[in-house]
Amino acid sequence: MFKYELQNAADCLVKDMFRVKKGETVVITADTCSYEDVVDAVASSAAAAGAKLLVINMPTPGGVGKAADPDLPVEALSAVLTKADVWMEFNHQWLLYSTPFENAMRDNKNLRYMCLVDIDAAVFTRIIGSVDLEQLKKFMIAAREKHLGAKMMRVTTPAGTDVSFEIDPGHLMQLDYGDASAPGMWMAPGQFNIVPRFGTVNGRIVFDGTVTPPFGKQLSENISLTVENGVIQKVEGGSEAVQYESWLKSFGDPGMFKMAHIAYGFNPGAILTGNVVEDERVWGCTEWGIGYVSPLDAPPAGQDAASHTDGICLNTSVWLDGESFMEEGRIVDPELKALSPVK
Repeated sequence: MFKYELQNAADCLVKDMFRVKKGETVVITADTCSYEDVVDAVASSAAAAGAKLLVINMPTPGGVGKAADPDLPVEALSAVLTKADVWMEFNHQWLLYSTPFENAMRDNKNLRYMCLVDIDAAVFTRIIGSVDLEQLKKFMIAAREKHLGAKMMRVTTPAGTDVSFEIDPGHLMQLDYGDASAPGMWMAPGQFNIVPRFGTVNGRIVFDGTVTPPFGKQLSENISLTVENGVIQKVEGGSEAVQYESWLKSFGDPGMFKMAHIAYGFNPGAILTGNVVEDERVWGCTEWGIGYVSPLDAPPAGQDAASHTDGICLNTSVWLDGESFMEEGRIVDPELKALSPVK
């Protein structure tokens, strides 16, 4: 199933997105819970492009980000990644924000990295192999232009989210539309990430999609967060809310209650499945990250925390300095509507 579609998506990733050149060192990382068919397809594409290929498969870590560090050969993995041209991560428990990730991004200024965690063949085909990347690029660049001069952003959803924050011009507004040809940290296409001014997020955030970690599945009941000055004060809802609060507290780190970033979902092929990479790209959603923020996203120091978690708010409405940008997941700006891959 998806044999030919999968190979097409792998070729798109290697040739069109990373533009891998003959002789470049390409490192693919995976763990024992990764999808081998996806890893093999991408490895085949990289080899066909003439890359010097290294596939690293490791035992699945017990946590993500820095919480994965105790289970990793930190020094050895860091050494490999600091000498690579391309790093494609297909781990189930992601290495993004781990110590090897930080070392690689700090010490290897030529590295092109992409987070493609826990992707199976169906997800890979939907969010990469079936997307018009050129049209998506035009739309997302225009969308960012609408945000560059804004100072305040308000976000609501039908589920009860109503939160506002200040936009920090010193923080990166990351666009991922399928171009990973330049050095840096890249994500799968269809995400527009904003790191608010730290300490300015105030209001209520209601997750009505998925939360990963710890769940990685559709929530049975909404989880509501009361946020004051960028810090979660209350976690309310049913049994999953109790479990979520307990998981956040388990790190013994106050940084795990700090809001990290918000990202738009703008991938026309994405559907809500429980896979975090696909879920946070569902068209018209917003994804809130909590915990760690990389110094790359919020220079100079980022926001330290033991780990990171992402929750999905569906059918989002957004106002920029009081002007409507999106209404329940539908773009309202006339210029952007004309460029949108979703009509």
